[in-house]
Amino acid sequence: MKKLGNLLWHFPLFGFVTALLTFLTGGFFVITVIGAPIGLGLIQHSKFLLTPFSSRMISDSKLKKHKTPVWKILSVIAFILYLPIGIFTSIITIIQIILLFISIIGIPIAVILSKSLSTYFNPINKICVSTSVAKEIEKRAASNKVDAMMN
Repeated sequence: MKKLGNLLWHFPLFGFVTALLTFLTGGFFVITVIGAPIGLGLIQHSKFLLTPFSSRMISDSKLKKHKTPVWKILSVIAFILYLPIGIFTSIITIIQIILLFISIIGIPIAVILSKSLSTYFNPINKICVSTSVAKEIEKRAASNKVDAMMN
């Protein structure tokens, strides 16, 4: 079913065009030093847009990736600069989701956009993983919470 959803996302709905434009935008941001965290997040988002029904965007902190202090500072500066753009794109995306849910045909696209909403708001330090990896991360986090409650 996921493969069928990905196929329908690309061919009648031109999802690959959205992925390409997101990749090019990310490439533009990576050229600048300050925009590198944003650009890398957008490039990961373009990978998500290639297979939106079988992958998810998660924060790389859930993978316990350690960032250098310089990268953390650069990420904060980039987030502050990107915040107005992130708010604007999130509002536009929410409007699109509402309009797509009104039409029956647009519901699959609305689902993809709703999965992308947090990335549109803040693409910094986001990574694209398969759905099975995301579920395993959630399962381990829940297990750790249960263990913490037992102790």
